Amino acid sequence: MTTGDVRRRASTQVRVAVTKVPLITAWFWVAKVASTGMGEALADYVYFRFGAAVTAVFGIALLAGALGLQFAVRRYRTWIYWLAVAAVAVTGTIAADGLHLVVGLPYWQTTALYAFCLAVIFAAWYLTEGTLSIHSITSWRRELFYWATVMATFALGTALGDLTAVTFHFGFFSSAVLFLVVIAIPLVAHWKLGMNSVLAFWFAYTITRPLGASIADWLAVPHNLGGLDWGRGVVAAVMLVPVIVCVAYMAVTRVDVERDPGTVQPGARHRAA
Repeated sequence: MTTGDVRRRASTQVRVAVTKVPLITAWFWVAKVASTGMGEALADYVYFRFGAAVTAVFGIALLAGALGLQFAVRRYRTWIYWLAVAAVAVTGTIAADGLHLVVGLPYWQTTALYAFCLAVIFAAWYLTEGTLSIHSITSWRRELFYWATVMATFALGTALGDLTAVTFHFGFFSSAVLFLVVIAIPLVAHWKLGMNSVLAFWFAYTITRPLGASIADWLAVPHNLGGLDWGRGVVAAVMLVPVIVCVAYMAVTRVDVERDPGTVQPGARHRAA
């Protein structure tokens, strides 16, 4: 092994040692969809039970605490990372629904607003760092861009799910089916057409939010709104179960942590199992 090889391998090992995000596996996607549904149901439960002020305080406190832990650790930690995702799932719903329920903006406006915010964040991230790859999250600034992007995708997805279900009158179940079809687009495009892995990842990541939120709303809302009327609190608890199971499995088996940096090819970490 040459001196250059040793240096490159050492550099790769240092980068992996401080990465703040997981490997992308099937467990990641299941936990992501379930966490979006849980966040949607929990945020709605708190709002309709305690009102806007309590919901805002709850969301801010939850987000600050979870992201505080995430930024405090030096590398990816399974439970801490997914706590931050769950917190963003809740506050993303609060951010989107707040503009509709409290401010009074229609769903098409909230969808357009958060789509614009997401585009601005992506542009700023790329112009500043030269990459949108989540596996370049090895600095404090890149992590800020990452979590800002995650928050924007959650808020956008919440607004988009409500737009199709309510404004376009698709209903929550049909919206869930629609987004299930849409989320297959980046998978097929990446697999068969060579779609850029980073683009495919963020495409799929954004669509997981309206997919999970539509499922949660369909299960939770009353029959007269096209739902199964399980109740938002019950749905939040039910959808928390697969999140805990997936995260516990990842934490124990460490399938979400790269083992041998030398065996992973560029882009491989973005491929959905």
